[in-house]
Amino acid sequence: MRLRLTSVRYEADQIVSLEFADPTGAPLPPWGPGAHLEIRLPSGLIRHYSLCGDPARADRYRVAVLRVAAGRGGSREIHDTLRVGTLLEVSAPRDTFALAEADHHLLIAGGIGVTPILTMAEHLASRGHPSWRLVYGGRSRDAMAFGDRVARLPQGRAEVVCQDERGLPDLDAAIAELPEGAHVYCCGPAPMIENATGLCGRRPDLVLHTERFAAAPARPASSEDGAFEVELAESGQVLKVPADRSVLDVVREVLPDVAYSCESGFCGTCETGLLSGAAEHRDDLLTEAERDAQRSMMICVSRARPGERLVLRL
Repeated sequence: MRLRLTSVRYEADQIVSLEFADPTGAPLPPWGPGAHLEIRLPSGLIRHYSLCGDPARADRYRVAVLRVAAGRGGSREIHDTLRVGTLLEVSAPRDTFALAEADHHLLIAGGIGVTPILTMAEHLASRGHPSWRLVYGGRSRDAMAFGDRVARLPQGRAEVVCQDERGLPDLDAAIAELPEGAHVYCCGPAPMIENATGLCGRRPDLVLHTERFAAAPARPASSEDGAFEVELAESGQVLKVPADRSVLDVVREVLPDVAYSCESGFCGTCETGLLSGAAEHRDDLLTEAERDAQRSMMICVSRARPGERLVLRL
């Protein structure tokens, strides 16, 4: 879709929200809490941002962006150069972090990670769900977006923890008190996600869902990594992937327009259909069931065993 940027609004220190609408006024595809958009910036960079508006509004999409001065350039481009009226290519909403039906939800947000989490909280509140809780941590109140919306949540549901006032949220206590079968949603900095993952690992009765806006800690190189082959189904070309290069690197030599973004296995842009072969999945997105199904792979990080061949839907 080609959408127009209709609004840029200050939300917190280094955070702005942006609204997009169809230039003709046509309704936009529906979305649910946890969904995100893929946005192609004027420079050609592709970035993913969680939707944080009202899913009932079919006339606009809203995302929020933290300016990361030492990042890879996408947030700086948005903050420094985008102006109201700009037309941008925007994907239909995608949902790899959907809110599941459950008797109890614990929603954990850190910093800009509040964007998908807040829509989940508002969704549960609007439906009168009887058992859920939001824990929202940030370095200071000035740096925490959407404080006004959090304040409108039902009394007692949301705990806002400012690091400069109270330190870090007590996730140990929050997770320890959860009833069996609860679903935990966490989006925030890597240390917060790793902490939640470790704590939930001690509670196999819980279901943890995480969404990262940066790569997980790098996996150590495997001594078993070796060369393998990929076959591009549309052309029949067979490419050799050396041990020290990714499938994406090799594919881009013959298909320079293949879509990719994070190159770290967490955004999903390069997800590619797998027609034959067994991939060694190294991404942060696919579920265990999806990995076992071997229908797709993230070609930026995932590989095959040495000497084997993968047939890709390319």
